[in-house]
Amino acid sequence: MSTNPAITVVGAGGIGCSLGHALSEAGWSVEMVDARPGKVESGNRNGIVIEGRDATPAKFTAFPDWSPPDRGLVLLCTKCFDTQPVLDRLGPEHEIVPVQNGFDALLSQRCTHEGIASYVSECEDDRPVTRITRDGDLHIGPCRIGNATTSEFERLVQALDRHGAFTVRRVDAVLPYKYAKLMYNAAISPLAAVTGLDNAQLLTRPEARTLFFSFLRENYRILHAAEIPLGRIGPFHPDTVNRILRLPLVARVMAPSFARSLRNTYCSMSGDIEKGRTEIDHFNGHLVALAGDHPCPLNRKACSLVKQMEAARDTPAPHRLEELAA
Repeated sequence: MSTNPAITVVGAGGIGCSLGHALSEAGWSVEMVDARPGKVESGNRNGIVIEGRDATPAKFTAFPDWSPPDRGLVLLCTKCFDTQPVLDRLGPEHEIVPVQNGFDALLSQRCTHEGIASYVSECEDDRPVTRITRDGDLHIGPCRIGNATTSEFERLVQALDRHGAFTVRRVDAVLPYKYAKLMYNAAISPLAAVTGLDNAQLLTRPEARTLFFSFLRENYRILHAAEIPLGRIGPFHPDTVNRILRLPLVARVMAPSFARSLRNTYCSMSGDIEKGRTEIDHFNGHLVALAGDHPCPLNRKACSLVKQMEAARDTPAPHRLEELAA
């Protein structure tokens, strides 16, 4: 009998599959839960695949058929708009560790530990086959300093750390890193989602680059005014990025370097507008709430435009930049 506990990973996207692969490779009993029947069927037949590594076994379960175990760890790797149906099936005996980009009030009091991924893992739609397209870190730790750590969580971190496809960074508080990533996500996501441009194009098209830099500066101002500490998740700390963006000539000179850092990345909100729901409230909407009475025109406009487009299931197009710029 294995000495490692069983674990459930809800959401077999790029991050969920990379984490599930790491734990299965470490000998854990992994159950992957996903709403896509094709992905469930393929996973039960072929296991989880990270390109360049051997497939690892896992039990795949369709979300409608999922009955959680009586207790244990649950990695929540869904988009934020799918959080509530998952929580409806879990009780206080389940230790939930979200690894999500957005901020969800439903989880803020429920969870004591979180992860945030700065590596990029792009998964196929109908198979649990993913590709690490950009190296990076998994920052993981307590949501707040002082949260108690369980033995199961300690074993989870140790198992993930042995995998090697991404670097595990154990931190005393994960929120500074999650907020740093939000600063970038809340600039990239609305722009890419409404225009259909890929991430690198946001820095190679002058009109998109201007808006991207403006978003970053507004996002930084909101977080700074809210006195939220920020961590470093890329080559520069957010404080340094803000200083660079205050000098337009320097920012333009460095734009090609920024563009290279966005190659092989994708916007997690891409394609969601046409499906009629996005995480805009969990990205830019969260910043608007933090801003309170302070001006945040770009974030307010982004929320308004994305909600308008998702209600109509509009097709993204580059001319939408003009609406944001207005």
